[in-house]
Parts: sequence; structure tokens; C-alpha cells
Amino acid sequence: MMEPFETERYELCKDKIADILGSESNMPSKYQDYFKAEAAFLSRVCEAYEYMLPVHQTKDATAFDKLSSQKLRELMTELYEDILVKNYDKSYCNPTFTVSKFGKEIGRIFSLVAYELRSTIPFAYEGKGKHILMRLELFIEIYCIVENAVNDGLEPEAETLRDSIYWYVSDYSEDESLLRVGEMVDESNDFATRIIMDLDLDNPDYLYTYGEYITDNEIKLSSYLASLPDDKIKKMADTFSEGYRIGFVTTGKDLSKKNTVNIRYPLGFEKVVRVAIENFEKMGLKPVIYRAYSSLFRRQNVQKIGYFGANPNMQYDYDHSKDEALVLDGQLVTRKLEALKEAFEANKDKAYGHAGPAVMEIFGEEPFVPVTKDESYSLSKEQQQLSVKQASKSGALTNEYIKGEERSFTIIAFPVPSIGENFEAIFDETLEINTLDYYLYQKLQQKIIDTLDTACKVRIVGQGSNQTDITVNLIDLPNPEKQTKFENCVADVNIPVGEVFTSPVLKGTNGRLNVSEVFLNDLKYENLIVDIKDGYVESYSLTNYDDEAKNKAFFMDNVLFNHDTLPIGEFAIGTNTRAFKMGKDFDIAGKLPILIAEKTGPHFALGDTCYSHAEDVVVYNPDGKEIYARDNEVSLLRKTDPGKAYFNCHTDITLPYNELGLIEAIRSDGSSVKILENGRFVLEGMDELNKYLD
Repeated sequence: MMEPFETERYELCKDKIADILGSESNMPSKYQDYFKAEAAFLSRVCEAYEYMLPVHQTKDATAFDKLSSQKLRELMTELYEDILVKNYDKSYCNPTFTVSKFGKEIGRIFSLVAYELRSTIPFAYEGKGKHILMRLELFIEIYCIVENAVNDGLEPEAETLRDSIYWYVSDYSEDESLLRVGEMVDESNDFATRIIMDLDLDNPDYLYTYGEYITDNEIKLSSYLASLPDDKIKKMADTFSEGYRIGFVTTGKDLSKKNTVNIRYPLGFEKVVRVAIENFEKMGLKPVIYRAYSSLFRRQNVQKIGYFGANPNMQYDYDHSKDEALVLDGQLVTRKLEALKEAFEANKDKAYGHAGPAVMEIFGEEPFVPVTKDESYSLSKEQQQLSVKQASKSGALTNEYIKGEERSFTIIAFPVPSIGENFEAIFDETLEINTLDYYLYQKLQQKIIDTLDTACKVRIVGQGSNQTDITVNLIDLPNPEKQTKFENCVADVNIPVGEVFTSPVLKGTNGRLNVSEVFLNDLKYENLIVDIKDGYVESYSLTNYDDEAKNKAFFMDNVLFNHDTLPIGEFAIGTNTRAFKMGKDFDIAGKLPILIAEKTGPHFALGDTCYSHAEDVVVYNPDGKEIYARDNEVSLLRKTDPGKAYFNCHTDITLPYNELGLIEAIRSDGSSVKILENGRFVLEGMDELNKYLD
């Protein structure tokens, strides 16, 4: 809600928007059409804000009961209508359309502004009027710049428009940082928590209360979960929350010092989240739940971080994923980092008490292959370096206040109805996979680790057309009787069970990774080849586009995250052959999330190690041995040059069993032991794993 002086400004903005909608100006029709369309959108935002305001003026649960589900559905339809795939060709949020109307310079700016205005939708439903006001005033300022130019008989200047947006971002960096950090650590931001705990979750109409885009997918999911017996819901929630608790136990971290947990989930899973919240509260943790949304102040690509509904148009998000290129410079990076520091300082006690995220992911949506548009913004080389600097320093600030060595996490995934007619069968099988015998896999994986601990290198080779041939260099153990090279990963922070992993020695790790098709961060990569030299990406290729430059830019933007190269932060061998079988049996291998897919073969992570920011925390496998390989040559720089120690990214590339010819452990004397051959485990005692590969 707003202060009185802000309410007065808000009313003035509403009057101006009504004036833009209701009167004719001497602007050329192309400008009038643009401003009327965006003013109409903003008037609907204001309507939604005012309709939801009583919910925020009282914490009484009955305030939700006074909302009309029909009215909420109507508002949702109006707010998202123009960016839906079927309407996007004529949307000003589409840079291709807007550039066709105004030319490249002005068109891209107008499209960026239209996208930024859509970030008001979350604020309307969450009662954050101040952040709506900021964007109303930006829109009116842009309108006035164009109006003044036209009155002078001129075309508006792109530089003037750019300056307006630049100072908007700079001036409000402090407000947006306070919002961002507060959402991360302050349990009083309880809009979603109140929906989960107070509303009737047996009636899927509650979904419209969020202000997210809702489709049959979310409604069917919510209805399906409402039909399940309580013990099945409890099993899902207990697996989720108990994995989180065990993550603290296995890493020797003190959960009793923490007060809050961040819960991230897709809409429709509220029945499970409600029980999980009750479980977390028994651990002494209050939920902090924030929405996934994007603006010039917080970048999100098609992959969502927070709670979220259906994505109305993934291309829309992809088109605007580099909008900051309009304004990004060194001064703005410094300003944003200063604002973030101040925001953490203002919330330092709550940040210290934050325990980390508990994440629920989904799979089964249609794979997205983006179109790369010349009309969209892209970062210059200098801006790419600034973006890397900003991400690195933001990550370091977050770790300073929410200490990596004291926090943990857990991640679990379930399918959604859009996966197809076998949804219920896939859901049941996923639930079984998520609750496989912890101790059985622990024993099987220990046998693999015992073999790998005798090796100095591991070689991985593809079969058939797969060109993979890479040798991974392993750390030496000073005390093999008490130390181990690989972590025995079962179902705690990383659900489901099924991998052993290590931080490779970079020097001496060489070769080629190849996979015919893989989904990374919700984006599809075809015929991906990555060549590795001394642990770093040396070159890469893929065949998504006919234009090789577009292929290179796609990988640079979405895997390297604008770094010139990245190291291999993790090498792992997945053992969850049952998950692999599920993918094959239901023909959904391409739809499995990386959380499950990484367990269905060996995988290599580009970026930070799995122990990022917590390398000095001593951790042990269930057999009592210390996991020694927590560092690599890059993470060790934290002791001498901290700015170069972390990349703040970690992307797993998995090679499926059926593309594998060989995994062998190579000893220092030149002898070797085969772990997997021709897509099957050949190490003694692995019959339980092979039965799902037969």
C-alpha cells in the first residue's frame, strides 16, 4: 500500500492515463495507437490493484471470501490477453511488431517499456502500490517526451527516451533492492502463504487469486491433488521437507539457528505446500514465498525462480531477456550493487536467520525452442563483462548475509497434466522414484565410489554416433583410509536418489562431450558438442539454427552466461535407472527436468562446484569418510582472489545411458576397471540397477 503523498500521485497518474485513453492528440496515429493500448493495459492494472486492496488492508482471512472468482478470471484474461501466443504478432511487447511500426531504435525502446509495464501485474495483486506508481510515472514521462517532440514538429529522440529509462532504473534501484531482499528473508510478506493456508484448496478457483496466468493445466493439477487421499499428500510433503532437514544434518549445519525457509513452487501444488509449511514450522521455520517475475531490476529468463503459474508466452520472456542492454553501464552496476548492499544491511538479522530454498519443480510442458530476433536487445562485449561482474558481486553479497556455509536447500520435481494422457501413471511413478529405497542406493553407490577412489582418472566414451570421449582427472587423497573422492548422493537436498559426484581436477581433464538432444535451463539444444581443455570449455557447437553465429550466441547467453568460458565444476555418474526407464516407457525423456535427467547417466556441470561458498564445511559420506574433493583450482581462488572464485551458475549436461559406450576408472599403474559398458553397469553387484535397463 502507499503513503498518502503516493496515493495523491497515483490518482494524478490515473487521471492522466484516462486522459490519454479518452482524448485525441495531434500525435501521428502510430504513437496514439501505442499509448492508448498501453494506457488501456495500465487502467486494468489499476482496477486489479483497487479490487485486491481490501485483502491487504486487513489480515482477516475472510477478505479473500469477498472476491469474485468470475471477476478475477475476467481480470486475468484482460491483463494477459495481448501477450498470448495467438495475439503476440500484434502486441507492442513483441519487438518485431513494434520495430515494424517505429523503426529499430524507437521500436525496441517502446517494446521494452511495454514489457516493463507488465511487471505491474504482480504488484496489483500483492498490494504493492508504490511499485505500480513508479511504472505509471515512467509511462507518463515517455508519453510526455513524445508529445513534446511532436508539438515541436520533431520525431522523439531515442537518446532522450533512453535517458528517461536509465534514470528510472538508477533512481529506483534502492526501492527495488529493498523489495527484493525483503521478499527473500522477511516472513511478513505473506500474500502467497495466506492463500495456501487460508483458502479452500478443494476448489481450484483459489488459483485466480494470485494474479498469475492460469490454464487448464493448473486447474487439472490442483483438482487432481484435491482428489488424492491425505496420506499420499503427506508422503509428498514429508519427502520434500524431510529432505531439507536431512540436508542440514548430513552437512553438519545447525538448523536450530535459522528462522525462515524460502518455498518455491508451481501453482496447483498448494495442497502439498500447505502440509510442507506445517512440517517446516515444526522445525522452527516460517515460510518466505515470493513470486517469479521479471523487470529491468530483476532478470529472469524463461526459467522461473519463485512461485509461478502458467507461462503465457515463453518467447515473450526470451525476447526481453537482454533488455538491460539499453541502460547497462559501469555506473549503473555500481549503483545497483550499492543498493543491494544497503538492502541486505537493512535486513541483516532476518538474512542471517534464513535457511535457504526448498524448491518444487515441474515437468511435462511442451519443450520450448526460442526464436532469436534481431529486433531484441543483446549485450555488447563490454556489457557482457559488466553483467558477469554484477552477477558475481551480487552473489558474493548474498553469501555475505545469507552465509553459504550455514544454509542448505532441497529440490524435488513432479509432472503436470500437460505431459499427456498418461499423467496420472507418470505422477505415480514419479512419486515412487522420489521415494526409492534410500539405503539400497546408498549401498550400490558406495560400491561405485570404492572403485572410483582407487582411480586417478575416469574415462567416458559414447557409442554409436555419440562423439563423447573425455577423461576426467581426479584429486589425490592424502589419507584414503579416511577420505573419499565422490559424494554418495541419495535423497536429501537433491531428490530423487541416484548419483555419485566429485569436483574434478581441472588440469588434465580433456576431451569432448556430445549429446544428440538435451534440455538445459528449460531450453532445447540439438547435437550439442562441447570440447574441454584442462577443465575449461574450449569450443562448442550445436545445430538449433542454420546460422552458426546464432548457435554460438545461444550457448554463450544461456549456458556460459556471458563468460568467455567456464570450468567443469562437477562430474557425476547417475544411477537412477528406474527414472531412465520411466522416460523411455512413457516417451518423456526429453521432458524430464534436469533434477531427474541428471540421475539417468553421467553428467558434467559447467560453472561452480556443488560446494560453492561452502567448501570449508567438512562433510562426510554415510561410511564416515570425509568428502575431500570439495574444491577445484577456481574455487580455491577464494583465499587469494575472491572475485574470481565463483561464476554463480551451474548447468548440468547429461549423457543418457543409451548413448554411452564406456565408463572406466583408470588407476595410476595403468590398469582400469569398467563401471559401465554399452549402456549397462558392469561393475559387480549392480544387478538392481540393470534390471531397469533390460
